[in-house]
Order: sequence, then structure tokens, then C-alpha cells
Amino acid sequence: MKKQIIKRGLFGFPVGIAIGFVITILISACVGNGSFYPVTPELINTMGNELNAVILQTVLCGIMGTGFAMASVIWELDSWSLAKQSGIYFLIACILMLPIAYIAGWMEHSIGGFLSYVGIFVAIFIAVWLAQYLSWKRKIKKMNELVNKEDGKQ
Repeated sequence: MKKQIIKRGLFGFPVGIAIGFVITILISACVGNGSFYPVTPELINTMGNELNAVILQTVLCGIMGTGFAMASVIWELDSWSLAKQSGIYFLIACILMLPIAYIAGWMEHSIGGFLSYVGIFVAIFIAVWLAQYLSWKRKIKKMNELVNKEDGKQ
């Protein structure tokens, strides 16, 4: 298990960076004025220049990717209930995401900004969890139908 966590963590760092970069492209495309916005203006101000801000955000995205990848082993702990797996994974995701979002300036530095970000994070987490749950439920149903069909032939 420890080897798997380390392996996933090493793989997660570049994946986190790649996902972070794709998100900046999507945000820039949505703004629609033809400019590229690699980081928030707040992070540029905090870091003193755009390059330092991009470097920090890149490292933070890598750390986030590492954390999410390492935490993914939780879903393979068959001795844990789905509720326990989901709760622990959500807690780890919050511990990773919220400080990084605050440091990177992805949320407004106010109580309202924090609560808004948490609300969006929870909504996205629930949507992804539900989509995964329904997908696996459908796959398991198909596998059971195949097994039952095979059992009926013999």
C-alpha cells in the first residue's frame, strides 16, 4: 500500500500541473478577449511579478495533484464503508484544496469568498462523486447480468 501511495503521488505531481494549466486555458478562453490569464491578479500582486506567481501556482497545482493521487488509494480499502471512504477522501480534499485556493488567490480573502468557494467545492465534489457512483453502479449491474447469463448457460 505504501508503495502504491508513493507511486501515485509521483505521478500526481505532473498531472496536477497539467490540469492546472488546462484550467487556466479554459478560464482565459471564457474571458473571451484573446489574452492568457495564467494566474489571478491578486497572486501577481502578492508575489511581486507574474513569473513568481506562475511558479508558485505551478508548484501548488503539483502539490494538489500529488495529494489527490495519493488519497485515491482510499477507494481501494474494501474494509471501509463507502461512507467512510467518501468522508475521509472529502476531508483530505478540503485540507488540500482550501489552503491552496487561498494562497493562490482562487477565492476572495473574506468570509463570503471563503464560504462561496467552499460551497462551489462541495457542489463539484458531490456532482463528481454522484457521477462516479452511478457509473460504477451501472458497470456492476452489467457485470452481474453477464455472470447470471453465463450461469444460466451451464
